[in-house]
Amino acid sequence: MELNKITRFLDKELRIRKIKDASKNGLQVKCGSQVKKVGFAVDACLSTFEKAKKENVDLLIVHHGIKWKPQKYKDITNQRESYLKKNNISLYAAHLPLDCHNKYGNNIGLAKILNLKDIRKFGIYHGSKIGYSGKFQKPVTLSYIASILNKELKTKCIYLSYKNKIKTIGIVSGGGADVSEDAIKNRLDCFLVGEMDHGDYCRITDCKLSTIIAGHYHTEIVGVKLLMPLIKQKFGVETVFLDNPPKFKR
Repeated sequence: MELNKITRFLDKELRIRKIKDASKNGLQVKCGSQVKKVGFAVDACLSTFEKAKKENVDLLIVHHGIKWKPQKYKDITNQRESYLKKNNISLYAAHLPLDCHNKYGNNIGLAKILNLKDIRKFGIYHGSKIGYSGKFQKPVTLSYIASILNKELKTKCIYLSYKNKIKTIGIVSGGGADVSEDAIKNRLDCFLVGEMDHGDYCRITDCKLSTIIAGHYHTEIVGVKLLMPLIKQKFGVETVFLDNPPKFKR
């Protein structure tokens, strides 16, 4: 399959040019013109590229690419691009467009994993609503929500609990803790996010907002996984998910 046909389709489907983002979304590295196998991953880093090479991937589609505005860490960016070109692997990135997409996005995917009803757009970030909010069929506990996420995302949630029962929840994957203010304004019972920094923690605890932190990486495997069957069926290419979670030691 022609690389340009796949990337043009993704540009249109994900509305790459219409969503403001620090990421230079779209085709970031072009190597060759034909694609037989497409890899899907969260992060465009050397360890992911090594997995792509082992799987004989021609095109790698990621959430976090290597080109940003402004561009930082130019030496490592050059190293990453050089590796891709040496191994003939093209790179396509979709950051915020994949967070907010109403079919293939991280946040709609998380809402469906939790089997929410009355799902609607939620959480303004860079001028766009990138998250989703919804209601549970009946009130549930934070530990129940965490157990679902732990199983489906293979993560280990931690949480801040201020309510015994949760009926409504707002969702923003990854590092979207700034959007917690919208959860507070909308009087939601709970906020689900990938990670938070110290300032986010202080603000959320001051407001006593029940919050689940499910992991930046783990909340953002959802979108690329949702894209996989779409690309496979539409273009008749082989697909593979390249799981590459952070590995910390204590």
